[in-house]
Amino acid sequence: MTEIDVNIDGLVPAWLTLPDIAEELGVEVTRVRQLVKEGQLIAVRRGENRVLQVPAEFIQDGKVVKGLAGTLTLLRDDGFADEEMLEWLFTADDTLPGTPAQALRENRGTEVKRRAQALAV
Repeated sequence: MTEIDVNIDGLVPAWLTLPDIAEELGVEVTRVRQLVKEGQLIAVRRGENRVLQVPAEFIQDGKVVKGLAGTLTLLRDDGFADEEMLEWLFTADDTLPGTPAQALRENRGTEVKRRAQALAV
């Protein structure tokens, strides 16, 4: 969990609080905190109250977007901090096209992971 950079705040279109995520997933907030702790989700502190929030695009159809956890692991292994991962996931890539986060939502995770692996080279 990291403090949010203003730059990233402008890249991510929408955010959800941990209780919102829990409701979307149909689980307890403690389970959402566990997903963050395990690195399957990224939560950052935002706003005046510094409330933990997760990009809304990480949740789709009552589940964590397929391929997100693996992509986060690859980026973390490449030495990315949470803030850098968010910046990469929400920055447009003309070769995808769109952002890696959009590609994951569209079930194009293989392409996203391929790009994430290439970052380590």
